[in-house]
Amino acid sequence: MSRYIIRRLLQTFIVLLGVSFVAFGVMFLTGDPTSLMVGEDWTQEMVAELRHQMGFDRPWYVQYADFLWHAVRGDLGTSLRQHQPNLKLIADRLPATLELALAAMFISIFFAIPIGVLSATRRNTWIDSTSMLAALLGQSMPVFWLGIMLILIFGVYLRWTPVSGRGGLDHLILPAITLGAFITARNARMMRSSMLEVLEQDYIRTARAKGLRERAVLYRHAIRNALLPVVTLIGLQFGALLGGAVITETIFAWPGVGRMTIQAIQGKDIPLVQASVIVLATIFVLTNLVVDLAYTFLDPRIRLN
Repeated sequence: MSRYIIRRLLQTFIVLLGVSFVAFGVMFLTGDPTSLMVGEDWTQEMVAELRHQMGFDRPWYVQYADFLWHAVRGDLGTSLRQHQPNLKLIADRLPATLELALAAMFISIFFAIPIGVLSATRRNTWIDSTSMLAALLGQSMPVFWLGIMLILIFGVYLRWTPVSGRGGLDHLILPAITLGAFITARNARMMRSSMLEVLEQDYIRTARAKGLRERAVLYRHAIRNALLPVVTLIGLQFGALLGGAVITETIFAWPGVGRMTIQAIQGKDIPLVQASVIVLATIFVLTNLVVDLAYTFLDPRIRLN
């Protein structure tokens, strides 16, 4: 195992440790976290019993050490409202969130890369102008507004697709488009910018001077190198999609982790919120680790050392 991989694994561990500390410490921003969990009709005896049950009557560092010990063993606590293990609740909802995030990412890759390449190779033409205008509009539209508009047009007026819930492919179309529109626009702009930079390099001119066909120049030399910054961005976006799907899942009543987290916040279910943050952060960090290790497959000049 190279020193680079060991260093990246160490960095991953440090980041996850920091996330766990922040997720744990957020509870104490308002003082006694017990006050966030009780109702107005609770007596002092009931509050004291809950404080003891949750371990809030111990020093914070003892609570954090206990929290870490259980987290490492796969025990992220129990939901206060649903009275089930938090990890089980997240595992039940995570497939829905992953399905939505993967669908949105597929839409982004399927459209953004060809649009970016076409726009760069047709620079300063009507194709380039139209593509970048569409990308600008895609980045400008708020997610909640786009979701509502899609529901009104395709769900209410045209009745082509369902407007809520999770089921077949028809249930996935509108949420995936809503979640993927912004990243599709960003990736298309990034791909165009990266392609324009690569097309000005000396090795591209050399390949053309050797008599290679333009298609070979693009596919074998330009696109492969232009993908490096886009792959980095995609890795960051996929992790962000898992946490950023909260709005989309809420609008379309999609039964994912994001919607469950919002419900947990509204229900003052702090242990479930903590567990959700840690799980999503872990997926985000591991995704970026995989992206870093994937660089050598795109560009052999990069060595992980």
